[in-house]
Amino acid sequence: DFFSRFVRCYNNIKYIIKYPSKEFCRTLCSSRLFEIHSTTKNVEQQRTISKEEGDTMHESEQIIKKSRFLGIAKHCETWEEAQATVQRIRTEHAKARHICFGVVLMSSREHHHIARFDDDNEPTGTAGAPILNAIQGEKLIDTLCVVVRYFGGVKLGAGGLIRAYGSTARQVLRQATIQTLLPKSTFRVQSSSASNAGPIYDVVSRFHGAIVTDVMYQDSGEFQLTVTCDTSEIAQIQQSLMDVTRGNIQWIE
Repeated sequence: DFFSRFVRCYNNIKYIIKYPSKEFCRTLCSSRLFEIHSTTKNVEQQRTISKEEGDTMHESEQIIKKSRFLGIAKHCETWEEAQATVQRIRTEHAKARHICFGVVLMSSREHHHIARFDDDNEPTGTAGAPILNAIQGEKLIDTLCVVVRYFGGVKLGAGGLIRAYGSTARQVLRQATIQTLLPKSTFRVQSSSASNAGPIYDVVSRFHGAIVTDVMYQDSGEFQLTVTCDTSEIAQIQQSLMDVTRGNIQWIE
């Protein structure tokens, strides 16, 4: 209808202003590309325990009513890595009464947080949840925090446990070296020619930290893929992709 055609034309005028290259403007005049629209998703700035420290585990402890609480924090990027680290700590502290943890991971595909915790036989919600809250309170991702408790013979009660596990987690997290990550953006790309796949990969590989994921090919030769990159570089990458494909590219949902 008229309104839909108006919106498509308006969107394409905006792209002509943003991407004024001759090749793109010529291609934009074709009927196929009148359907083009941007679906860039921005991911807010994130913090994590420094990746540069490799397999380093940060430790901090405190004694609360004769119980020893040992906080351990480590950078982890997958659930499997987090599980392996927890198992390693369980082996090293086999005599501990409770080994509880919280973990926040960032899904590189969906760009949302994956949060899990384990109370390890402490009363429900008194151990793992406070640890997880500490990680989220420090606005950290890709972070595992474990609190090991050696029981000292004095029961703390639900409130005391929440304070003990939460404070131990915050203490070790605040002592760890924190790295601020650059904001990321993602956008979905489609091209009608499989011959453009190689040039697209070449362009993306020239930008530090930019990656290609979720590639899908069709029998017709058409393909789609997702590009994730630093938000500050998205305009430059998109312009380079337009140039290298001579405008035979679309951003899609």
